[in-house]
This record gives sequence, structure tokens and C-alpha cells, in this order.
Amino acid sequence: MIFKDEVSIEIKAGNGGAGAATFRREKYIPKGGPDGGDGGDGGDIIIKVNPHLRTLSHIHNNQKFKAENGGNGMSNKKSGKKGKSVTIEVPIGTIVYDRCDEKVLADLTTEDSFIIAAKGGKGGKGNVHFKSSTNQTPFYAQKGLPGEYRKIYLELKMIAHIGLVGFPNAGKSMLVSKITNARPKIGNYPFTTLHPNIGVMTIDDAYTSLLIADIPGLIEGAHKGKGLGIGFLKHIERTLIILYILDATDKPLEKFKVLRKELKSYSEILYKRDFIVALNKIDLLFEEKEKNDLMKNFKLFSKDLFLISALTGTGLNALKKALYKKYIEVEERERRTKTNDTSSTK
Repeated sequence: MIFKDEVSIEIKAGNGGAGAATFRREKYIPKGGPDGGDGGDGGDIIIKVNPHLRTLSHIHNNQKFKAENGGNGMSNKKSGKKGKSVTIEVPIGTIVYDRCDEKVLADLTTEDSFIIAAKGGKGGKGNVHFKSSTNQTPFYAQKGLPGEYRKIYLELKMIAHIGLVGFPNAGKSMLVSKITNARPKIGNYPFTTLHPNIGVMTIDDAYTSLLIADIPGLIEGAHKGKGLGIGFLKHIERTLIILYILDATDKPLEKFKVLRKELKSYSEILYKRDFIVALNKIDLLFEEKEKNDLMKNFKLFSKDLFLISALTGTGLNALKKALYKKYIEVEERERRTKTNDTSSTK
């Protein structure tokens, strides 16, 4: 299935049913009073998170979704049936926009989040409601109101605790396959990763885990549209921590500076996010001096530095524990910040 993270759709909620203008017809009561029932409400269009979805590929571009109309009212004060609603399922992290004014209608960031994107029309009242002392036989009943119509734009921004950033062939996919349950495509050629992957990294036991997002490799100029990365940088905007993966054998310090520059050009907020650096493929460095020099040079830019080999597994356990520790630190800091902000507004 082709990965899709943006889609435009049209949605139309159901119209409300018409109220009935009927009268009682009973034996010995030739002129019975009004008994018209109300029309049923039209069905809604609901956009709801399905935590098992990872893309918007199940939704076609310009697809139209229409809810059922409400049933008309009937005699004997019987109301019409409510129209069936339509639910559109989307992944966590989907943003719902109104295409007419580009307003954000909802940002669905939790497993139980949803939005009624188009409200069904209200059913009309039957003539029983319009009886009065001056009008004993009302022939009037309300028509149902039309359901809302909208042109919607859906954009997926994946939610993960950690976002992987690196050049093509730095070993990101191999690393993800070793430390998470994801099984991305791995190959020795540029842009092996053609769409973002989300994996669950377990720490020590099944109850302690983090989500890791692997995006396609970046190249210099990615923020201007070069390579594949620009279309997927948004998928690490929501991550709390950036993990830079660098090939230890291919000018890692120079490439680290380029990656930092690309992130800064794309988003100042993303650039300032907490990060950890992992120098991969150290199994190809045979001299201890090479490793020591790398550590010494990188210490000027990052205190959180790890030498790893995704292929052999060297250093992976230490990296996983460091990622979890960093996550706890960031979570605690953000919690304190929110608490202070709440207190200052009281």
C-alpha cells in the first residue's frame, strides 16, 4: 500500500426528515386532532482515531462521504428514524482542516479523540406541536434542516517519542529493526526508506516502551525540497527527542552540522529540541584512536554521544537506556512547565 499522509475529501451530513401534518382518524371521532410526528435527525459525519492505522492510504483523494437522511415523521405522533452516521477512521496525529478557510477543526492526538466534522440536520416538527386555542387543526409541519456540507483536508503528522534523523545509508532502518518491532526495508542504496516507519522500543519489560519514528534520509537542501526528506520532516515535529544517526566512517562531524542546519532552516523549534547522537558502523573502525578522536570532536557539540553498530548490536542497550532516561527528563521538564503556566494564570 502506498504511504499517504495528506488527502482532501468532501463530507455531507444527512438532512433532517420532514415533520408530518396528519390528523387522527378514529371511529366515533370524525374530527380528530393533529397527530403528526417529528422528522428524524440526519446522520453526522464523524472523524475518529483508529490507533491501529498508520497512514491515510485507505482514504481516496476527493472521496465523498455522505451520511443518511433522517426519516419523515408519521401519524400517531410517530417520529421518523434518525439517519445513520458515517465514521471516517484516521491515524493518531491527524489534523482536520476546513479547506474553505484553512481553519483547524481538530488535532486528533489521542487514541480516543474524534470530531463531529459535519452535523446532521435537525428533523422538522410535526403539526401536533402547532395546535393552539386559535388553531385546532394546523395543517403546517416543519421541513427538516439540511445537513452540513464541508470540504475537508486531512494531514497526518505522526506522533512518536523519538524521531530519527540522518543521511541516506547512515543505518537508520537497520537500527530501527534492531531496537523496535518495526521491520523497515533495508538495502545498501540511497533512500531505502521511502515512507516514515513507527516502531515500539521496549525497555527492560513490556510495560516500559517508547515510539520511534524513522523518516526518509535527509540530504543537504532538504528544507528547500531536495531529496525525499522535506515531505516527511513534519513527522518529527511532534517528537520530544531527536536521535541523530551518523555513519562513523563518512565524515560524521561535517554531516552532523549539515543535519543541524537543515532542521534549523525547517523549524527553529525542532532545532532546539533535545537530542542524542549515535555514531553508527563502528565495527568498521579498526583503530581505537579513530574512535577516541570521534568522541573528542563530538563532545564539543553533544554530551549525549554513543558509538554503536546496528549490524553487530554493539552499544544498542546503552543507547536504548539513554533514550529512555532522556525521555523521562524531557517529560518531567514539560510537566513542570505546564504546571507553572497553569499556576501563573490563576
